[in-house]
Amino acid sequence: MSAQPDHAPVTPYAPAPGAPAELLAQLRADQHAEKWVPAFEREWSAALEESRRTFSLTGLYEVVQDWQGRIAHAPAVDAFVASGYDDSDAVDLAELRRRRR
Repeated sequence: MSAQPDHAPVTPYAPAPGAPAELLAQLRADQHAEKWVPAFEREWSAALEESRRTFSLTGLYEVVQDWQGRIAHAPAVDAFVASGYDDSDAVDLAELRRRRR
């Protein structure tokens, strides 16, 4: 018999040490750079401050993961917007996240 739990806790994915710098370079080269670079820098600064307070890297990892996802999905989002589809019945995911907290 083992004292180990029957499920393993999910460990946050740890990006490579240079991932934030590479991500920032990608953001600067993107057509959305004017909006995205300041937004990334704000989120990164907030996560860095939280990390200093809590001694946890989770917030920093989450910022990198979120922005990697945004960059990866940007072409699909741009294509959707350019297609002229009506998205007026869409749900604001940011609002849903705020309600869950």
